Order: sequence, then C-alpha cells, then structure tokens
Amino acid sequence: MHQITSAQKQIIQIAIVALLLVGCIAVLLPFTGTLLFAVVICVTTAPLRDRMVTFCRGRSHLAALLMSILLVLLLLAPLAVLSGTLAQGIETALRYFRPMLETGLPADPPAWMSNWPVIGNVIDTYWHELAASREEMNNLLRQLIDPTRKMAVATVSLLGQGLIQLMLVIFFVFFIFRDAEKYAAAMRNGARKIAGDLGQRMLKLAEGTVTGVMVGIVGTAAAQALVAMIGYAIAGVPGVAMLTFTTFIFSMVPVIGATLIWLGAAVWLYDSGQTGWAIFMVLWGMFGISSVDNFVKPILISRTSSLPLLLIVVGIFGGVLVFGFIGLFLGPMLLALGQVLIREWLALTEYEEQPSI
Repeated sequence: MHQITSAQKQIIQIAIVALLLVGCIAVLLPFTGTLLFAVVICVTTAPLRDRMVTFCRGRSHLAALLMSILLVLLLLAPLAVLSGTLAQGIETALRYFRPMLETGLPADPPAWMSNWPVIGNVIDTYWHELAASREEMNNLLRQLIDPTRKMAVATVSLLGQGLIQLMLVIFFVFFIFRDAEKYAAAMRNGARKIAGDLGQRMLKLAEGTVTGVMVGIVGTAAAQALVAMIGYAIAGVPGVAMLTFTTFIFSMVPVIGATLIWLGAAVWLYDSGQTGWAIFMVLWGMFGISSVDNFVKPILISRTSSLPLLLIVVGIFGGVLVFGFIGLFLGPMLLALGQVLIREWLALTEYEEQPSI
C-alpha cells in the first residue's frame, strides 16, 4: 500500500487550512461591516468601558450589558423614532398633495409665495400658467414627484437598514466588551508575531487613528446638533429633540449636511407667518450651525490624524454604498486608517533605504 509522504501530508494540511479559512470568510462576509463597526465602537469607547468595569467591581458581563443598554438608548431608540417620524411625515405630505393632484392647483398661489422679493412675481405668473394648463402641471408634477418619492423611499429604507445593522452592532459589542482583555491580548500577540515591534507600533497607530476620526466626525456632528438645538428652542420650532437628533445624523453627510434640517425649520417658521423667526433661523444656521464644522472638526481630528475633506466625502458616500447606514462612520475611518498606515510604511521604507554612513 502506497504511504503518504511528509511533503504530501504538508500539502493536504495546507489545503485543509485554506479551505477552512475560505469557509470562515464566507460565513463572516455578510457581517463584515457590522463587525468592523462594532470593533470601532469598542476601540473608541474603551475608556468608558474600563470605568464601567471598575464601577461593576470587575464583572465584565455586567459592564458589557450596561454598555449595550447605553448604546441602545443613545443610538437605536432615537433612530427608530426618527424612522417612524419620517414615514409619518411622508404620509402626511402625500395626504396634503393628493387633493392638488386630483383637482389641480388653486387659482392663485399662497400669499406668502407671491410676496417673496425678486422672484415673487415670477412664481405668481408661472403658478397661473400651471393652474390654466392641466397638461403642463402634470408634466411638472411627474418631474418633481417621481425623484422625490424615490429619494424618500431610499431614505426610509436606509434608516430601516440602519436599525437592523445597529441591532447587530450592539449584539457584537456586548460579546467584544465581555471578553475585551482576551481580544486585546490576542491582537497584541498577533501583531508582535507578524511584524515584531513594527506590528505593535502599527496597531497602536491604528487605534489612535480610529479614535481620532470617530471623535472628529461624531464630535463635530454633536456640536452642530447642540448649536442647532439652541436655535430650535429659541425660535420655538416644535419637536426640538427629534430635530436635534436628525441634525446630528445629517451633520455627518458632507455638502448637504445639517443645512437640509435647519433650512426646513426656517421654511416651516415662514409658512407659519413667523417671518422674523424664520430669518433668525436662517442666520443661526448659516453663521452658527454650519460654521461649527469649520472650527470644531479640524481641532478634533488634528489631535490624532489629519483627514482631508476628499477622504471624508469619498469615505461617507462610498461607505454608505458598501456598508449601508453604518458606512457614514465606517467609510471615512477605513480610508483614514489606510492613509496613515501607507504613510507610515512609506516613511519607514524611505528610512531603511538610506545608506548608512
């Protein structure tokens, strides 16, 4: 009987290990984004977790449970309320515009539209043309309603997806926090075995980058939401708490950002006949809410890493396309981490290639 040689045994062992790795990757692939985001949250909130363990007298299970409950209250519950509020708002808007679709536009535009400076007369003229021509109005409505409906459905879908992803994230966070010391020791040992002191240095650098980017993005959004909350309360806008959380979420989106929220509040104030407060809301949004991004974010991020605006924009939109809602946080963090590690590797390579004297 032909016996298997040592070389053949080694090939078989390598093949079994490779198949096992492929199987593990295939199983974990659907959860890659949520696992990465759970790790990011755990790295960022590690000091708070350590204090919680001390408070719980070393009981890591209880500390992990309390941290998970805290994340549910801070992230999951407000996002669930926001999703329900947005869906209700879309339904209310459809009820408002349905009579207009069935009977056509009123003969005259609202007085507040006609009284707008500069463009009021233009709006008044175009309104009468639409009211007189049913076909032209239908063409305009088709051009406006279809994209708006698709965007609204996509937004609600994204928020619903975010709810499911955050539930998984918090589930993973509990187990990571429960055995945080074991995972941290395994990461340090793995980095040391793979690359020695360089591996440990890169691991520490990655931790600082993750913390810096998360603090920069989330801290800036929190600062904008706080300033916005003050403006909403002063102007008397209803639903201050929900508007504040919505501002916090949208503040992480570049270009549009929180402008969509505070400008909507200004329009509501103007439509309610509170012109003075509407002007105040616009000024507060331009010089208060939106300007926070220019001052707070560079200060927060520059403490640990430099994140260019291009990486923020590409990271957020690319992250949302790849990972869904959690890509708002995960995309910029991954790009920033890659940038820092490549920069360090290039600097190390350049140092090693210098001839010794």
